Amino acid sequence: MGIEAATLAWITAASSAAAAGYSIYSGEQAAKKQEKSLQMQDQANKQAVATAQKQEKSAEENVRAANRKQADVSAILAAAQDTGGADRTLLTGPTGVDPTQLALGKNTLLGA
Repeated sequence: MGIEAATLAWITAASSAAAAGYSIYSGEQAAKKQEKSLQMQDQANKQAVATAQKQEKSAEENVRAANRKQADVSAILAAAQDTGGADRTLLTGPTGVDPTQLALGKNTLLGA
């Protein structure tokens, strides 16, 4: 019986060691899988952010392009009425330019 008890103790110890070794191995494998999964998730998140930023930039460019194509006619007409008409500018004032001042002291239109 002494040999059988020693053999049984040895088998139990070997089995326990094998179970502990497998437990460590499977834990390391699970950690590697989890790390790889986290890396893939991080990469997917970065790609999603980059895609969202591209879409946002494209949408902003589309809005700007649409706004460029539309003139604000009401603002242009209101500004023209405030200055006395569309033919008046800030340089000439509300009365415009006197046509006699354009002749440069000559009687002809060509200045001769």
